Amino acid sequence: MRLILILALYLLVPAAWGSDCLPSALNPPLCDRTGDLVADAPTDPGTLKNPRVLIFAYTPVEDPAVYSAVWAEFITHLSDTVGRPVRFFPVQSNAAQLEAMRAGRLHVAGFNTGATPLAVNCAGFVPFAMMAREDGSYGYEMEIITRHDSNIHDLQDLAGRALAFTQPTSNSGYKVPSLLLAEAGLVEDRDFRARFSGKHDNSILGVVNGDYDAAAVANSVLRRMKARGIIDPPSIRTIYRSETFPTTAYGHAHDLDPELARLIREAFFTFDWEGTALQAEFRESGEAQFIPITYRQHWALVRLVDETSGLEYRCR
Repeated sequence: MRLILILALYLLVPAAWGSDCLPSALNPPLCDRTGDLVADAPTDPGTLKNPRVLIFAYTPVEDPAVYSAVWAEFITHLSDTVGRPVRFFPVQSNAAQLEAMRAGRLHVAGFNTGATPLAVNCAGFVPFAMMAREDGSYGYEMEIITRHDSNIHDLQDLAGRALAFTQPTSNSGYKVPSLLLAEAGLVEDRDFRARFSGKHDNSILGVVNGDYDAAAVANSVLRRMKARGIIDPPSIRTIYRSETFPTTAYGHAHDLDPELARLIREAFFTFDWEGTALQAEFRESGEAQFIPITYRQHWALVRLVDETSGLEYRCR
């Protein structure tokens, strides 16, 4: 089955797109001249953006109100570094986050693993950082979970059940489990009932409360919810755990003034985590610092998942 993910974008920015652009999945007018697979800044200085107020958004995986407080100290540091106000934008969906960056209303963001390729190719997102552990290691796994008292013990037991996904753009919340189940001979809406919860925490709570028989989620979110006491760890059980994937990618819009973009990068790598709400929130996931990344290298496995699924990044 060939899946085509289409984001309704109206490309209004007159940035250059010409013969010097290297072949890539970028949608015009985005242009890669260096071969790193991400959009370069426009060549026309008149199209570069230098906003008076920067807007920052974290991927909408959990309650935005919670994460406004979690990111407060970082936002203060970012504001001090770039020398202008920074506001937290509590997005409710991946689509809203993508459209906000495409439209120029979002300047700095953390996009979830699965949405990052779409953000890169359709919205001009330039990822440069990721959270990592003290030793530099990083990543999370997709887990398929069920209630502790469920009679579901392996993938085949999902036949005839209601399985929660998050959103079609999610790596762990849809893409990877869909491939896994297809390889196991389980076809969506034929062998099991697919349900879309919108977010990982919705899926997890849905399993705990009996709304879904099982759910495919990112275990980084699961660990944070356990640490905050939102769910009781013995209430759920894991029947499958995947290989490791990169976590949320942090970056900026491609058309920002280069000096502003440089300062944004500097803010991420000079932030002191010690004693902050960010440290407290992500400690259970193992994250303790921001490390440099490249989309070409660190998202190679995610792009392979998309390619195997027949996914194309088409924007219009």
